Parts: sequence; structure tokens; C-alpha cells
Amino acid sequence: MQKRALISVSDKTGVKEFAKGLVVLGYEILSTGGTAKVLEEAGIPVTYVSEVTGFPEILDGRVKTLHPKIHGGILAKRTQDHLAQLQQHDITPIDVVAVNLYPFKETISKPDVTMEEAIENIDIGGPTMVRAAAKNYEHVLIVVNPERYEEVLRNLEAGTADVQYRLKLAAEAFTHTAQYDSAISRYLNDQQDENEFPVNYVLTGQKVQQLRYGENPHQKAAFYRLEGVDHACVAAAEQLQGKELSYNNIMDVEAALELVREFTDTAAVVIKHTNPCGVAQAGTLVEAYRAAFNADPISAFGGIVGLNRKVDARTAEALVETFLEAVIAPDYEPAALQILARKPNLRVLAVGELSRQVPGKQVKSVNGGFLVQDADTGQISPEDLQVVTRAQPTKRELEELLFAWKVVKHVKSNAIVVTKNYQTLGVGAGQMNRVGAANIALKQAGDRARGAFLASDAFFPFKDTVALAAKAGITAIIQPGGSMRDEESIEEADRHGLVMVFTGMRHFKH
Repeated sequence: MQKRALISVSDKTGVKEFAKGLVVLGYEILSTGGTAKVLEEAGIPVTYVSEVTGFPEILDGRVKTLHPKIHGGILAKRTQDHLAQLQQHDITPIDVVAVNLYPFKETISKPDVTMEEAIENIDIGGPTMVRAAAKNYEHVLIVVNPERYEEVLRNLEAGTADVQYRLKLAAEAFTHTAQYDSAISRYLNDQQDENEFPVNYVLTGQKVQQLRYGENPHQKAAFYRLEGVDHACVAAAEQLQGKELSYNNIMDVEAALELVREFTDTAAVVIKHTNPCGVAQAGTLVEAYRAAFNADPISAFGGIVGLNRKVDARTAEALVETFLEAVIAPDYEPAALQILARKPNLRVLAVGELSRQVPGKQVKSVNGGFLVQDADTGQISPEDLQVVTRAQPTKRELEELLFAWKVVKHVKSNAIVVTKNYQTLGVGAGQMNRVGAANIALKQAGDRARGAFLASDAFFPFKDTVALAAKAGITAIIQPGGSMRDEESIEEADRHGLVMVFTGMRHFKH
């Protein structure tokens, strides 16, 4: 009996070469609509599915392959009983199925897509054939990825497309349909405001990289990109040079990018262990980087740098003066890349324009489950601030306070940040009490704390942090407010002539 292959693909990449290879191996090619025309134009003999079913494509192509003569051919085991039933109903077995699906994800990524257009790009027949072939992998070979075509032809020719190989392709096929359905699920749920957090939350990703290990060498790890990602982020970044990213590199690069994108003015950040050790804003990128590095040069050694402007040659020269693990920025001038190439191990990543803030959802795993929340994209403007002290801030002081506020948002709680002249002077991160975080930040700032600014990611439960700040010479404080003892903190600030403003917004970061 002649072998049969059914080919029906939206992505036509390599399909002509694949079909020709199957014909050479003795396969009859069945196909539908657009795929059949492409194959015919290439001179490849093809049988239309409608010729097999005896039924035309109907409903604008919505119904083409949903027929017993197709699915019977795909699902039949090669047992005497099943083959007898096929013969009884004049059905020929199908041995190879090559299907990929309507471009739903590409369709919904278009800014002006309509609901009607999205719905019409939900494939029905394709997933049904894929699942049928994958279920019957012991007898049918399923191909959903065009990158597999050459490999499949080699294995068919060599006789090595055994049951284990077909099982691998079947698993890939079910993953393919699962990802496809999850994209549809997310899109339809997003159209319903009241269903913001659905009862069943589907999360799928594509492996970007197998990592050498996780946080520690005894832990295995891999890096995945979520479906539908099309914005400037680490998962979509292009690595231009350097060693392979590690698990910890990726975490730190993420922290650098998310902090530096907070700034509209030229800014630079240096990250160590996901916390900023230096952040600065300046007139030029090289000035911002040098100020960020010099904020804590000891910690900055071996750090991760985030920049929010295209990297020029002067900035690149500054970057190669010391050992850094990675740099992430929107883009790089050709001359800058030549300079950075002097450090061949330095990981250099480009992410494109940073202006687009994508709210999205954050997912964090716990043992046996995961948490989902809105990303913390909360922004504060000068008009949002409540001045609670007798001392009133100047415009410049408000700008400095907001700079500090943007930084403290990205420091692990409990968090205190001390800044001056748009540069961090001290960072107290991840402490068990707030005054402990303040002690660390103020000690690091030292004498530079006189006339500086202090930001706290959450309210002061006691007045002790205000007293400590005043003793160190801090000029103004920004904090969320909301403590039952706010009045005590305000009175302490007034006693020392400090400015204190409330944001009304907390930025815990666990």
C-alpha cells in the first residue's frame, strides 16, 4: 500500500522541499487550499483533501479536514481489526502529518486587530489533526515545526523514525497545541475585565536557553520566554557578544533593565545580586555611568550595568575600564561595539526602545503553586505628593526626592536609599527592620549624607528612622505614609526642620 503524507501548513517555510523529499521516498501527498497550490506551483504532485473526502471545503474554509476519511486514516492503528475497518469504509491510512496552525499570535499582536479577525484565526481542523496524529504516534509521524523537516526526511530515509522518535515529535506536537490554546485563552480572557484573574491560569513559554546551572552549581535550570512577548525585555533581548548568560546574570540583567527604564532622563544603574549598588542621572550617558559606578565602586566591580540610551564610544570606553559581567541597553553604536569587543567575555545585550511600559502580570513560584499579580508600574508625579511638614520643598528638592523614590522601588524590602545630585550615596536593602536598612544606607553615604535625600519603600512604624536621618544631615524624606504613628514621624521631622513628603503608594519588593 502506498504511503500517504498529509501536509497543511500556514507557515510555508521549507514545505516545498519537504514535500519533494517525501515524494522521492514514495509518499502520496494530500493537502488543502493554499498549501496545495504552493506545492502544485512547484511541480509537486498533490491530491486535494476534497478529492479524498468527496466533499468540498465549505464555510469559507472553516471545514476542510474534519471528515472520517481523514481522521480515520490518521487515527487507525495498524492492527488487523482497524485495517479491516478502513478497507470496509474505503479509507487509506495516513503515515505522516505535517501541520502548523493559523497565525493567531501574530494576528493578535497587530495594534489594530479586531475581535472578528482574531476569532477567524483560531484554527480548528489543524489542532484536531495534530492531536490525532500525536495520539497515534506509534503508527503516525507528526511534524509541527518546519525546522524538523530535514531531520524527518533523513530519519525516514534511514529507517530510524522509530517509535521513540515519533514519541518525541508527538510530545512536541501536544506542546504546540497547548501553547496555541493558551494564547487563545489569554486573549479571550483579556477581553473580559471582570475575568482579570481567571479560575485556571495558563502559563506557557518557549525555551530560550538551557543554562549551565541555576542559582548554584547543583541546581539545573533553563530560561523560557513567555508566549506573545514583543516588547523590550530580557526575554526578548539580543545578545551581541560575551559568554553565555547564567541564571544569576539573567536575574541581575532583569533588575538593571526594569530600574533604568523608570527614567526619562539619561540614566545608568549598576546591579549586584538584583539590588542597585549605584544609580545616577546626568546630561550624558558616560557621565551617568561614571556617577553610578562611583556611587559604590567596590560593589560595582563585577556588576551588571543598565543604560537607557544608545551606547556611544565614550561610554563604551568607560565600561571597559573595569570588570563587569553584563551590559544591557537599547542599542549600541558600531564604534561602541568595537570597543566593547576588547572584553570578549562581557555579555552585551540590546533590547530596543525602552519607552513602552508593559503592565502585564508577574508570576512567582511557591512550592506547589504560583502567585500572579499586576506588575508594579505605579508612577508618582510632583502633583501626587503630599507635603506633611512645615518645611516646604523647592522644585529641585521634589525632583531629587522623586529620583530617590524611583530607585527605592527597585530595592529589596525593607529598603532605604540615600541620594544627592541625582546619584545614589547609600542603599540599605533587604533588612528585617527599617531602621536597620537606614543605618546601612546612611553609614555607606557617610559625610555625603549632609544635604542629601532619603527614600523609604514603606512607611515608618516609628520615628527612629527620621531621627537617624536628621542626625546624619538628611535634608528631605520621601515615604508612602499610612502608619498609625505618622504624626510622631512628622513631629520629629518638624523638630529638625526636615522636609517630608508622602506618596500614598508603597513599593514592597520581596
